[in-house]
Amino acid sequence: MLTTKQMRLRRSKATRLKILNSGKYRLLVHRSNKHIYAQVFDPAASKVIACASTVEPAVKAKYPNGSTIEAAKFVGELVAKKSLEHNVSDVAFDRSGFKYHGRVKALAESARSAGIKF
Repeated sequence: MLTTKQMRLRRSKATRLKILNSGKYRLLVHRSNKHIYAQVFDPAASKVIACASTVEPAVKAKYPNGSTIEAAKFVGELVAKKSLEHNVSDVAFDRSGFKYHGRVKALAESARSAGIKF
C-alpha cells in the first residue's frame, strides 16, 4: 500500500516527463502545511531563475500565517514579477502531484494575471 506522499510523487512523474521533453521553463510549486514555495527553473542551464515563498521576510511580514490563499496569491504575483524581470514569460506549470485547488490554484491564477503564460 502506498503512502500519500508516494502517491503524490507517482502522479508528478508523468507531468514532469512531459515538461522535460518540451524543454520549456518550469514553474515548480511545492506546498506544505505551513508554507508554499514557487520556483521558475531553466532546464537548459539546470538552475533556478526566480523563486518566491511564504518564508521570505517580505511575505512573512504581510502574511504571518503562510498557509492562506491570500499568501499564495501574493507568492504567485511575486514569482511572476521576478521571472518577467529575467524575460521569462512562457512556462510550464509543474504542480508536483498536488491537486489543482486551494492554494496551488490561487498561486497559478495570480501568476497568470501577473503576466506569465502557461
